[in-house]
Amino acid sequence: LNNFVYTLISITDELKSHEENLIILNKLGFKVNGEYKKCSSMEEVIDTCHKFESMRDELEYEIDGAVIKVNSIAQQNILGSIAKSPRWAVAFKFKAKQAFTSVNKIVWQVGRTGAVTPVAELEPVLLAGSTISRATLHNYDEIKRKDIREGDRVVIEKGGDVIPKIVSVVLSERKKKNKPVKQPKLCPVCKSPLFNPPDEVAYYCENTECSAQIKGRIEHFASRTAMDIEGLGEALIDIFVDNGLLITYADIYYLNERREDIIAIERLGKKSVDNLLNAIEESKNKPFDKVLFAIGIRYVGAGVARKLADHFNTIDGLINASEEDLISVPEIGPSIAKSVNQFFINKINIGIIKKLKAAGLKFELNKSDSIQVKENFFTGKTFVLTGRLNNFTREEAGEKIIRLGGKVTTSVSQSTDYLIAGEKSGSKKNKANELGINIMTEGDLVIKLNNTVN
Repeated sequence: LNNFVYTLISITDELKSHEENLIILNKLGFKVNGEYKKCSSMEEVIDTCHKFESMRDELEYEIDGAVIKVNSIAQQNILGSIAKSPRWAVAFKFKAKQAFTSVNKIVWQVGRTGAVTPVAELEPVLLAGSTISRATLHNYDEIKRKDIREGDRVVIEKGGDVIPKIVSVVLSERKKKNKPVKQPKLCPVCKSPLFNPPDEVAYYCENTECSAQIKGRIEHFASRTAMDIEGLGEALIDIFVDNGLLITYADIYYLNERREDIIAIERLGKKSVDNLLNAIEESKNKPFDKVLFAIGIRYVGAGVARKLADHFNTIDGLINASEEDLISVPEIGPSIAKSVNQFFINKINIGIIKKLKAAGLKFELNKSDSIQVKENFFTGKTFVLTGRLNNFTREEAGEKIIRLGGKVTTSVSQSTDYLIAGEKSGSKKNKANELGINIMTEGDLVIKLNNTVN
């Protein structure tokens, strides 16, 4: 293990500057990265960052940016920190690295909603510290727009140095045998006909018993933002579905009856099986809105699930609601209302709900599920969240606001009180500026949340 040391903390000595600390660390024998520079202006800072970017390919280690820090320790202490990062340091991200590779094959994957998504299988290539062999193509329209074909030489990059994507095709190297990709007419897994709804680019497999959809629905149900069943990940779900142990997500709560069958599966020991069963049992304590989100109704994210749970209080109230009743709920539009209504018309879904009820899951909103708070900064105000947050996901932030009496919407309008802007905020921030809407940073939000809860 090799590392660079960047920080010196002393309880007894008064440290003056970050630069001085690096010098002291070096004298003490610690390995300090020599590629740093103290700058006297923002122009010099930007020039230095660009210089570092030009050096990145010459270094013996991978970097994706530089960190700009306030040099004075006294000023660092005044600025302080938020939960996960200091206010006195900011990252300067470099342009995404690109690489050339070839498209070996384009395959089609089926998600939990039945959406069929194209994925490019690539000739493995090293890019920004990892070997890339696959990249999502999003949908058939994207393939046509970029004219991506099997056998093509392509340029790839990592979005945010994380997610690989195909940027363009090297047309000068295209071979005559590389033919345009055709949209499949049948599901690649179960061979059922595909359906393309009006005004949508996606194609769907409508066979709800398609094994790929079954695995996707169970994976969503068990995920961290839904029922949060630790240990029940994609690999284990594949094994359980392939071995007939899971057909629907309701079957998860009856796996304790198949304990010996599970233990008999290769690679699964008694302790890991018992840990999984305990995690499944623990998930029964999740509140109604989490269960509602977990069952995977199309268009019903965590925020919508919370609104529906708050309005109807019980699953039976929601099942019996008409589309008109659903549309009467603030921020529930026709698409969501129709989707919810269609989900509960399906007798198979009702049977799964009954099975989950019998297993002991919560299908009504208890008073304890809602935090009772006095009037505070969030009460009665409307918020919009945009950009990437560091301390929590946008859904988690929205849930905290709602629990404190605020309202979260998806679009900026005259009725918006605050826009909470994370990293890489786009058009919503521009519109908020045009309308004169108050803009909060994630740091501002954290402070308001802490002040309200404390």
